[in-house]
Amino acid sequence: MKITKEISLLDFEPWQGAVDTKEVIIENNKVEDFDFIVEDLFPNGMTETQLNDLLWFDYELVFEWLNIDND
Repeated sequence: MKITKEISLLDFEPWQGAVDTKEVIIENNKVEDFDFIVEDLFPNGMTETQLNDLLWFDYELVFEWLNIDND
């Protein structure tokens, strides 16, 4: 059985390295921007693993999309 639901980044429970990326996005008040960009780039949705991998392994790209300086 496959169940799909729409959630915000705030409701997503990341694991491993994605946890830090989510925290940075929240601290910079960019959750709505992130949600909008992800919906635009992935109109058919994505799995929890895909979202986690995006936050974990592509965090520099995510921060670039959101204009977050994470030095």
